[in-house]
Amino acid sequence: MSEERDIVIVGGGICGLATALALHRKGIQSSVLERSETLRATGAAIIMQPNGWRALDQLGVASRLRKTACAMESGRIVTVMDRKQESIPLGGEVRCLRRMDLINVLAEDLPSNTIRFGCRVVSVELDPTTSRPLLHLDDGGTIKAKVVIGCDGLHSVVASIVGLNKTGLYSIYVTRGFTRYENGHGLKNEFVVMRTDELQLGWLPVDDRLVYWFVTRKLTSPDSRAALAKDPMLLKSSIVKAMNDFPTEAVQMVSGSDLSTVQYTELRYRPPWEILRRRLWKGAIVVAGDAMHAMAPFLAQGGAASLEDAVVLARCLAEKIKLADGDGRGLNETRLSFDKPAIKEAFEQYSKERRARAFWLTLQTFFIACLLGSSPGILKLMTVLFMVILFSDGIGHTRYDCGRL
Repeated sequence: MSEERDIVIVGGGICGLATALALHRKGIQSSVLERSETLRATGAAIIMQPNGWRALDQLGVASRLRKTACAMESGRIVTVMDRKQESIPLGGEVRCLRRMDLINVLAEDLPSNTIRFGCRVVSVELDPTTSRPLLHLDDGGTIKAKVVIGCDGLHSVVASIVGLNKTGLYSIYVTRGFTRYENGHGLKNEFVVMRTDELQLGWLPVDDRLVYWFVTRKLTSPDSRAALAKDPMLLKSSIVKAMNDFPTEAVQMVSGSDLSTVQYTELRYRPPWEILRRRLWKGAIVVAGDAMHAMAPFLAQGGAASLEDAVVLARCLAEKIKLADGDGRGLNETRLSFDKPAIKEAFEQYSKERRARAFWLTLQTFFIACLLGSSPGILKLMTVLFMVILFSDGIGHTRYDCGRL
């Protein structure tokens, strides 16, 4: 079966839902194609920093999300072996959100028929006659769209159409989880990172009882990684075993975590130079979120950058494709123009605003991964030099403002 739609968003994660909501706020309908049967969230939590909150304020959901998580008052890094500490500047509002809370809040304000579950896109092409995007579904159906927005992650079907094909694998993996303290954890509202040469542990309270933690370690052999990925108990015990020198409360945090929330993730990424030299759109197809700028979580900016994409893309589209009301239409009806010049102008403006932002975020993340990973000494020395020159302001990225919706 074949059907037609105006704007189709591929992927119902944070970026896809945020983009649909941003368009909805501008009076533009869209359809979200989500391959899962229900709303989903990859990862336990997301650290939201000031730039992310600015985007959430524009989307109109920040006030509800603030009620779900406490604000961090300070941050510190602790070197385990000598107990030396240094402060982590926060730069403003920082909270740790449950990913499902964010997903649910984004979805709540969408019209009921926006998300189409159990719908997997297997390929995308441009119709040879009309140049309109044509999406092929795994059930054999097709959708002809006027605009396609790829929010379908690192292994994006849509990104391959615009030329973003290359990915990389960092020499680090991350384990994440939640630990619940039924009688209260008694921790300060602070972001803490404790590290040794082998392992780095970070944690943030979500509320009075729930704590989110993450561990980064260097990759082991392929066989060991496969075993850890399949067995959360083995994964957790391997981390606890490596925490011999950590304080007891830190070890207990990991060992007492909810096993169902413990997740293993190998860190793949979109190379910064690919973002710089490739187009972010082709015809009436454009990418956003991880499909454009997948990055490791070292800056905690992947989700926030996706929210920024949503605000900027919806603003650019609304400015170019919305026409003045008239012709006897009701005041609440919006006329849209999907002609090629309008779409081209919208995507060019979006690319102009987002390319540099995505490049610098992924580049800074890339440098941090080189420092944490198994890079040769000379490469680490050069990386430190570049970091000092390019990113002397460690929290400068959190001051970014995506602007009004």
